[in-house]
Formats: sequence, structure tokens, C-alpha cells
Amino acid sequence: MSTSADHTTPVVEATPVPGPGKGRTIGELVASVSEQLSSLIRDELQLAQTQLAEKGKKLGTGAGFLGAAAVVALYAVGVLLAAAVLGLATVLPAWLSALIIGVVLLIIAGIAAMLGKKKIDASKQHAPKPQEGFKEDLDAVKKGIKK
Repeated sequence: MSTSADHTTPVVEATPVPGPGKGRTIGELVASVSEQLSSLIRDELQLAQTQLAEKGKKLGTGAGFLGAAAVVALYAVGVLLAAAVLGLATVLPAWLSALIIGVVLLIIAGIAAMLGKKKIDASKQHAPKPQEGFKEDLDAVKKGIKK
């Protein structure tokens, strides 16, 4: 039966490496933390810049396709309106058909304009105040430092 005393672990001598807080002054530690923090912030900003550039490229392509779709849809609406006028002209005179379709379109445009104005007026009540969020962030950091 062997005991743990029978087995010895070989001892390897090495030069001691000072760990965090051992052999370093507080000034050195603060300087090290400051350097690491600024490096971290620079790296994060560079990463965000790269990600925004990639996102912007994708958004630009998507916006181009949406613009093309809007142009084609605009032409399609014109064709459909002409078809509505021609369809109504089978029952009524052509001038009256065009007048009726035009009045209906103006009514729809008026309703859309009123709804848009109402939404814009409502959005003015919710003005962003970024300085308040910044103050809250600073207060949270101060509380964290005091602990």
C-alpha cells in the first residue's frame, strides 16, 4: 500500500513573476489600468467603425433596390389609374370618369396628409434629451466608484 508521502513531486525552480499587486506601486497599477482602458476604447471604436461601414454598404444597396421598386410602383399606379378611368368610361363619359377618379385620389391624399400632420405633431412632444441619459450614466459610474 502506498501513501502520499511515498510520492514526491519534482521541484522546478523558476524565476518569480510578480503578479497583479505584487511588486508594483499604485501609480504603476493606475497607469496600467489607464493604458489598458484607452487601448480597449480605441479597439472598440475601431470595431464599431468597421461594423458601421459594413452596415452602411448593405443599407446603401438595400436603399437602391427600394428606390428602384418605388419608381416601378409609381409607374404601375399610373397604369392602374388609367385602367380605372378607362373601365369607368365604359359606363360614363370619359371626362366624368377621369373627374371621379381624380376626386377620389384627392380625398385619399387629404386623409393621408391629415394623418401625417397628426403624427408629426405628436412626435414633437417627445423630444430626445441625451444630456439626461449622460447624467444618469455619470451618476451610475460615480456610485460604482464609491463602493
